[in-house]
Amino acid sequence: MPSIRKYRRDTSEVSCCLKYVIFGVNVLFWFLGLIVLAVGVWAWTEKDTFNNLSRLTNIALDPAFILICVGTITFIIGFTGCVGALRENTCLLACYAVFLALLLLAEMTTGILFFVFKDWIKQQATVGFQTFITHYREDPDQQNLIDWIQEDWLQCCGVEGPRDWDRNAYFNCSSGAVGSREACGVPFSCCRSKPQDIIRNKQCGYDVRKPTYSFDIGKIIYDKGCLEAAEEWFDHNLLIVATSAVCTAFAQILGICFAQNLRADIFAQKAKWH
Repeated sequence: MPSIRKYRRDTSEVSCCLKYVIFGVNVLFWFLGLIVLAVGVWAWTEKDTFNNLSRLTNIALDPAFILICVGTITFIIGFTGCVGALRENTCLLACYAVFLALLLLAEMTTGILFFVFKDWIKQQATVGFQTFITHYREDPDQQNLIDWIQEDWLQCCGVEGPRDWDRNAYFNCSSGAVGSREACGVPFSCCRSKPQDIIRNKQCGYDVRKPTYSFDIGKIIYDKGCLEAAEEWFDHNLLIVATSAVCTAFAQILGICFAQNLRADIFAQKAKWH
């Protein structure tokens, strides 16, 4: 009996609790990454991006490409953590810890650069949003993203105001000469929502920028630019954003520690076999 007890103590180096916590959490990230990656690839396929390489000129601003990148990173991290913990593979666990460390470093660097080069980032965001406006009708993903930002998130219109929609060929005031009904107007996402509206009026932004428009434009559409609205949003939600960033960083550090502890347990167990 004493020898059996001693044998059980010697073979209990690898913590089952730690092993299956890492496995369970990363199995969720694995499937989440796979879903996001599939959605991104499907969006590219729907836009025929693979057969029309000219669409890759603004690839960094393509929401589908961003989904593919996020999905791939999440899938790889989830895979290494999930399989590494389940199979007690020290190489995959090491890769998992390295990936989390690199992701944490990238997030910290981004946060620091955001405060150090705030004006430069603001300028790049302005250029990026102006590009979105220019290609509003050409890419359905960018169109949906702009509509969500203007209507649901920030309640704004254009980068600095509604006049920014002159950058788009359909909404430019000179486009009325070629028969564009949207000339000198704005997208419906710029319009202020009304509680009594059951169905969204897609034509509410027509003609609102014409000099002869008879209604008060500020009562019909948002007259604040999205850049100013974004700055106000971050100022009002700075505590929430900072708390989320700290919690995310803490979870990543915890994942690194768990992976390293599990690797140490596995190495200790293997040492007994020799």
